[in-house]
Amino acid sequence: MSHINPSRLVEHFIELVKIDSETGNEKQISEHLAEQLGELGFTVHKLPVPAHISNGHNLYAKLEGSLAGSIAFSCHMDTVTPGIGIEPVIEDGIIRSKGETILGGDDKSGIAAIMEAVRVLKEHNQAHKTIELAFTVHEEGGLFGSEHFDMSFIESNHAIVLDTGGPIGTIVNAAPGQQKIVAKFIGRPAHAGLAPEEGISAIQVAAEAITQMKLLRIDEETTANIGIVEGGNATNIVMPELTVVAEARSLNGDKLDAQVEHMIETFQRAADAHGAQVEIESTRAYNAFVIDEASPLIQSVKASFDAIGEQPFTKGTGGGSDANNFNAKGLTTVNISTGMAKVHTTEEYIAIDDMVKVTEFVQHYVTQA
Repeated sequence: MSHINPSRLVEHFIELVKIDSETGNEKQISEHLAEQLGELGFTVHKLPVPAHISNGHNLYAKLEGSLAGSIAFSCHMDTVTPGIGIEPVIEDGIIRSKGETILGGDDKSGIAAIMEAVRVLKEHNQAHKTIELAFTVHEEGGLFGSEHFDMSFIESNHAIVLDTGGPIGTIVNAAPGQQKIVAKFIGRPAHAGLAPEEGISAIQVAAEAITQMKLLRIDEETTANIGIVEGGNATNIVMPELTVVAEARSLNGDKLDAQVEHMIETFQRAADAHGAQVEIESTRAYNAFVIDEASPLIQSVKASFDAIGEQPFTKGTGGGSDANNFNAKGLTTVNISTGMAKVHTTEEYIAIDDMVKVTEFVQHYVTQA
């Protein structure tokens, strides 16, 4: 018997999504959750992060258990924009926003599920493993909260991030690494009508490089994209400067390195050919992870999904999550679905049934010896 209280779960979720917490502005939500976790019996630590990342804190919380073993659960506290003044609407068992904002199920649905599961454990005096929580700031747009998470607090060998969509039972066990490449082309200005031959067109150089570049789907594990192009301010000037912002992703670290090298070389070759300069900044946003199907973590996660009647399955994804950084830091971490859908859009929604199911999963997982 799960004893989950769906109305309390939904009420808490709605309370959380009404707290504005667009990326970088997590002070209020982090303080609110720190207080609530303390009331639930957790030992809570507010972990500082650099000020340019957030006005709030990462949260670490621990609830000692009487069963052997421990598990860390993780969610992020920030939302994408537009996420101010969210008004949730419930219709036919579905929660969505009124339509002018996102809903914020990404990722407050995970937070609400974990906390409802703990409330049930407390109410019914259920024995459980030690539960550790890592709630992060600034996940959207760079995974910076998890990058700066103080891992010295974490005692568990395994973690579960609740931060993806799809059917309940979805287990993400592979996600790509990502590299960001910023190329600034510097040509030479000239009057486009009177003496164009005296100029070096930054956009012509960049266009030649991009035309020669392998982009979009490279293979089943690797992608690359030019996302932003900025430059120019008049039609009568040969464009002197242009900035190109690109990315590459791969599930395979060697392939990612090779693609990045190819992109940088192509930018440089085009610049050299035209006597232009190119300043290239290449930074690893996060690393890939692939967790073997046979790993004890995946086996135990599958067992709990089976036990609550949900079909578990593993899959790779094309996007990053805090699981990328936790794996890179040596904490074996999978990412599971909370049932959130159409995230990052004003059409975002989540089914109450799915929120109940993922809460049941958390409750079952921590009560297995």
